[in-house]
Amino acid sequence: MLTFTDRARDVVRSYMNQSGGDLQALRIARQAGSPAAPRFELSLVSLSEKESGEIQVDGPGFPVLVTMGDSDRLEGAMVDFVERVNESGFEVQLAGSAPTAPRPRTDGEPQGDLADRVRAVLDAQVNPAIAGHGGMISLVDVQDTEIFVRMSGGCQGCALSRITLRQGVERMLRQAVPELTAVHDVTDHDSGMNPFSAH
Repeated sequence: MLTFTDRARDVVRSYMNQSGGDLQALRIARQAGSPAAPRFELSLVSLSEKESGEIQVDGPGFPVLVTMGDSDRLEGAMVDFVERVNESGFEVQLAGSAPTAPRPRTDGEPQGDLADRVRAVLDAQVNPAIAGHGGMISLVDVQDTEIFVRMSGGCQGCALSRITLRQGVERMLRQAVPELTAVHDVTDHDSGMNPFSAH
């Protein structure tokens, strides 16, 4: 059903190895976008987190969780891990379509209620927790119910930074701001102190 590029497969396996066995499956969930061009969010979870309505399919050496409703849409899809100048992450290219990735605006500090609440969580909970490692996470943009964040200091280029974002920071933000639908990392990790590489 799904195919993975070598890069995507290696990154998933690396994340799983770094988790010490806590993360055993890749979840692919539809988050936003139009019915014709849905956008999918990928996250690592334990098999015990499998939800009702999800089915387990075989990936390249690891299980993949998708909903029954998305399984037909994902038929023949390609999962890739891309690294651009200002962002990196997984992309799902549906059969017969070209991948699209959201882009943050750069015209000033994000405003509004959701931006204020996200900043409050980052300032009060997230950044004090990672300050000991010399890291910081900043809010870059808000688009509807999706946010764009940038890591700096010790988090930039750290091999564990993406797991930290997905499994720690994102969960913390979603608990405090339930309407949040996606968190995009736009950090240039390659220029950080410890650029990530998967083997």
